[in-house]
Amino acid sequence: MTVMEADLAQREEDKRALLAAGMDGTRAQAWIAARPAALSSFAADRVSHGRYWELGRDLLASMPRPPSRSEAEQLAAARLLQAGRDTRRRFMAAHALDVYRALTDGMRTFVRVEALVVAAARLVPGLCPTPAEIAVEAEGKQGEKDGIEIDQGIFCHAILARPDTGMHLCHAMLLPRVEARERLAELQAAGRVDLTYAEVERKGKASYVTLKNPRYLNAEDDVTMDPLEIAVDLALLDPETEVCVMRGGLVEHPKYKGRRIFQAGINLTHIYYGKIPYLWYVRRDMGWVNKVLRGHASELISPDEVTGETHEKLWIAQLDTFAIGGGCQALLVMDYNIAGADAYMTLPARKEGIIPGMANLRMWRFVGDRITRQAILYERGLPCDSDEGRLIIDRIVPPDQTDAAVAEVVEGLTSSGVVSARGNRVAIRASQEPLDLFRRYAAVYAREQALCHFSPALIANLERHWNAAQRKM
Repeated sequence: MTVMEADLAQREEDKRALLAAGMDGTRAQAWIAARPAALSSFAADRVSHGRYWELGRDLLASMPRPPSRSEAEQLAAARLLQAGRDTRRRFMAAHALDVYRALTDGMRTFVRVEALVVAAARLVPGLCPTPAEIAVEAEGKQGEKDGIEIDQGIFCHAILARPDTGMHLCHAMLLPRVEARERLAELQAAGRVDLTYAEVERKGKASYVTLKNPRYLNAEDDVTMDPLEIAVDLALLDPETEVCVMRGGLVEHPKYKGRRIFQAGINLTHIYYGKIPYLWYVRRDMGWVNKVLRGHASELISPDEVTGETHEKLWIAQLDTFAIGGGCQALLVMDYNIAGADAYMTLPARKEGIIPGMANLRMWRFVGDRITRQAILYERGLPCDSDEGRLIIDRIVPPDQTDAAVAEVVEGLTSSGVVSARGNRVAIRASQEPLDLFRRYAAVYAREQALCHFSPALIANLERHWNAAQRKM
């Protein structure tokens, strides 16, 4: 079968599916006829593809919401969605540079990824969902969505897959946030900034960043996203500190009352109820996590280890109780990890149905390939006070002595200055994870996590392993 014959067959199958779902024949035929047969210039393709995506979006909007669709309607919706994704992939493979240059003034300005996808939806209507479209889907549970945010994954993958646009986007995400710069004077004056779900506090020569989401055992979710990154920014910006500490706040749960918990990973309850947007994953790992690893870039200097530089500090993790999922991932970007003897680490990604951030990129450097695969694919837990755990944890102390141990390490690191700290961090990173390697992984991650986040298997896993249907927001 030739390409032309295959295209004609596809169009005929689409038509039958749409008509079987009771859609208006004229509108269905208009959508089918509008499907671009070939790529041309960016100017022409922007119009033709935009028209095709608009017609498909209108047809999808005319259908009942996913939970109320008949079997025929489900099939028709699946065809509309898949056809749109196929053409977006093809469009972005040809025009990623054109789109990105248009969105960034010829790559002369830096635009964060959350603003970039919104601007892309305006530049080429239908390329990415609009905020209003995402808000409509956010009203339902995760299993009740069409997954229109997968289109953001297609977009992010294409931008990150190119060295030029991908490195530029990584650069943009490593810049200090405006909100942090606006509150730096408050930090300098008061020595502390409370961001509700996170805080940063100066103690001597150290900036302490504390995650505070006690109801969910310090899980990360959409409400912690901005506060935690701004707190990391402020810790790095504070001119009076030389090192940073990350820890979890005290929690209220009866089982752990009065104890700190480093982190419980992503908020699985919020995922189940559809309150974690897809872009959360990209923002987190290109934002605060990467800033801990690499520090801040400046607008004038590339953050690439070989060609540029960053402003960075040493980071110490204070692991109390447990580091689940994203908490374990965070330990892999720290310079020194201290844990209570009863603490443990897990990466339950398989049970959750998602990719554990950048752990696939980093964990094998600590514990080797086999233990990494066991941890990610077969749920192997790692007690901190074990041979395997000590490959990640630098110091084990009694559970009630983590605060004191952190203070002691801070004193040891700063008593004679940390003049060579940045140079040594950069040299280690250049051999282990240069920015371009991170970019390449991020491209794969952006694509695959979008598919995982909207997979029916995710919902099944949450109901089976997390009892999500019985939990309350």
